[in-house]
Amino acid sequence: MTFENCKLQTTYPTRSEFRPASAISTVLCIAVLAGVPFLSQAQDQANPKVSSSADPLGGVISSNKNPLQIGLLHWYNANQTASFGVGNNPVSIAFDGADVWVVSNASNSVSKIVAATGSTVLTVAVGKLPNGIAFDGADIWVTNSNDNTVSELRASDGTVLGTFSVGIYPKGIAFDGANIWVVNDLSNNVTKLQASNGATLGTFAVGSQPQYVACDGTNIWVTNYGGNSVTKLKASTGSVLGTFTVGTGPEGLAYDGANIWVANTVSNNVTELKAGTGAVLGTFAVGSGPVGVVYDGANIWVANGSSNNVTKLQASNGSNLGTFTAGGGPFGVAFDGATIWVTNSSSNTVSKL
Repeated sequence: MTFENCKLQTTYPTRSEFRPASAISTVLCIAVLAGVPFLSQAQDQANPKVSSSADPLGGVISSNKNPLQIGLLHWYNANQTASFGVGNNPVSIAFDGADVWVVSNASNSVSKIVAATGSTVLTVAVGKLPNGIAFDGADIWVTNSNDNTVSELRASDGTVLGTFSVGIYPKGIAFDGANIWVVNDLSNNVTKLQASNGATLGTFAVGSQPQYVACDGTNIWVTNYGGNSVTKLKASTGSVLGTFTVGTGPEGLAYDGANIWVANTVSNNVTELKAGTGAVLGTFAVGSGPVGVVYDGANIWVANGSSNNVTKLQASNGSNLGTFTAGGGPFGVAFDGATIWVTNSSSNTVSKL
């Protein structure tokens, strides 16, 4: 997430010299997640309804909890249930419906992990200094910052299907349901690629030092680290619909079905914007150095890179529901339908919460 939501998302290294790229993940597009029916039902706080003897159905007949979470008995507060080793400096992370894909920035590789078991089943070499990652429903797309390219991998077996040129120092990446959007940090623009063949459909100017990108189903949102702002583009044309001020050093972002949530790395908070207008709905304190953001259907999860933890916010009102320990230097976050996955860049692991 750098499920960078347009998906998520999403993926995110620090602004230090070594962290050449925040990935996000992030970020899966809401167009992809819309195909997962249980996400709209996810909630954390209420009790399920149990049928009485007069009811025609037995057991749990309705619940505002995610059915997968019920099946796995996973509706309790988050705790780190496991961590798994990956490559060096893992940043971005994405979920493809069965497996988790992790970008290891310093290893120039991507690992495929079975979400149910945590077993690594595949490690694929990509370009130099990979960062962002996105899933388009069939393939995995990875930005290669030092090569100014994007790699397309077949999700089923990791076969490299193509490598496509984009702008200078690509970082965040997202899928809009038909096309791939790539944020080019050092050329202050975004590249739109046709997902079916990698053809360049356009390059569009945004703000200063753009980092990550998310899709709200109709529009594209890009964080501008150097401008402390977010740019909104029309997905069909690339035209700029607005630029909105947020906190200091915005990086990761996610869409919750109505609003955009932006992690402000320098000001240690998250800004909530109304997707329709860009109006600021609230600013909420989180941990130190927040980067990755993901929506789980009810709550917003933020990876705090400098405080080694993850903050959970209630999407309906921004209230803090808890802070949970992760590994060293957490950055990317993803949701697999029941659990939260976090990349720990300095401990070379991923945590499952």
